[in-house]
Amino acid sequence: MDILRIATAGSVDDGKSTLIGRLLYETNSITKDKIEALESASKRKGLDFLDLSLLTDGLIAEREQGITIDVAHIYFSTPTRKYIIADTPGHVEYTRNMVTGASNAKVSLILVDARQGVVEQTARHLSIAALLRIPKVIVCVNKMDLVQYDKAKFEAIKDSLSSLVAQTTFEGQEISFLPISSLFGQNITQAADKMPWYQGNTLLGELEAFEFAESLAHAPARFPVQWVIRPKTEEYHDYRGYAGKISSGTFQVGDVIKALPTGQESTIASIEKFGEQLERAVAGDSIVITLTTDVDISRGNSLVLASDTQAPQLKDFTAHICWLDHQALSPGKTYLLQHGVNLTKAKISQITERLDVVAQTSSQDVDSLKLNEIGGIQLRTAQPIMADVYAENPSNGAFILIDEFSNSTVGVGFIK
Repeated sequence: MDILRIATAGSVDDGKSTLIGRLLYETNSITKDKIEALESASKRKGLDFLDLSLLTDGLIAEREQGITIDVAHIYFSTPTRKYIIADTPGHVEYTRNMVTGASNAKVSLILVDARQGVVEQTARHLSIAALLRIPKVIVCVNKMDLVQYDKAKFEAIKDSLSSLVAQTTFEGQEISFLPISSLFGQNITQAADKMPWYQGNTLLGELEAFEFAESLAHAPARFPVQWVIRPKTEEYHDYRGYAGKISSGTFQVGDVIKALPTGQESTIASIEKFGEQLERAVAGDSIVITLTTDVDISRGNSLVLASDTQAPQLKDFTAHICWLDHQALSPGKTYLLQHGVNLTKAKISQITERLDVVAQTSSQDVDSLKLNEIGGIQLRTAQPIMADVYAENPSNGAFILIDEFSNSTVGVGFIK
């Protein structure tokens, strides 16, 4: 079965954790002892119903305040598909948690409180979903029970989002709107008997029906080498294999490849996967490649097809950056840039813009980026990195910046 990665988003107290708890509960993904523990915890809080948010909000501070602070990963499955959900926080000060939690998602669930309508965080999370190139967004208008399941209220929220959606989405991104009630399980896995006016899919139905063609298989072929295998035994005296995970594209036996950054060429002699010989491997496969000739290739090098004239080696480039550190980003400072297994020094030449993801505008005259702000930067690296433009090849277009003194991750970037 394939695995669908989902990220939740939304403002404070929109019901993200309760929604995930309801999904787990109605797909029978919770053990009996966990349900009993939930019942006890709910009673201790003085509630006369099962507080399903406690399934994901595990930190003491989260349970005390009834909010999500850290990213929690939850696993469940149906007969047709496996799911991994990243429950991300809704507070604006935890934007960095939302970005990192949603970085690998194929679907973003953006919750809107039916009473409050569209708020600042709705715009922020739609923009971040577009920045991260998440292919499908489901806008869940939650707490419909508190507006008496009013169709007009749902339609008003949907209409108010139309212009924002037009501004933020990218070509090919799917947007769906669902009226739901997480607390009472309306339109989660079963059709809502309280909303007969809604004839569309349930939330689980939307997730089950979503077909995410693995576009990475058709992207330029990229194979970052993680390890060079030299057993040096009698049986494998001259064996030299290059182990790693294909980040994008397809490799076949007989392909002429080029090693970056040296540019040396050779031909693929074999592709091995857990002892099995393959003729072809695609993005996501962890394999070992052997070549017909001995080439100087080491950990951190990349293999690309020799016919690929656009194979990148970047030293000067621009990127979007989400700043994660309490100390502001300022031009002229040097950081460590990690792209895949490669680590090199990078100097911030210029901050080109600060994005206002709510108003969908940008400011060009910027001298710093503060915690949770998103902007554009120009930077130069000490050594070239084999990276692509993020919008064209997300698996090979992201990086992190690390403070070389504290060793803290201070920024996550997407190459423009």
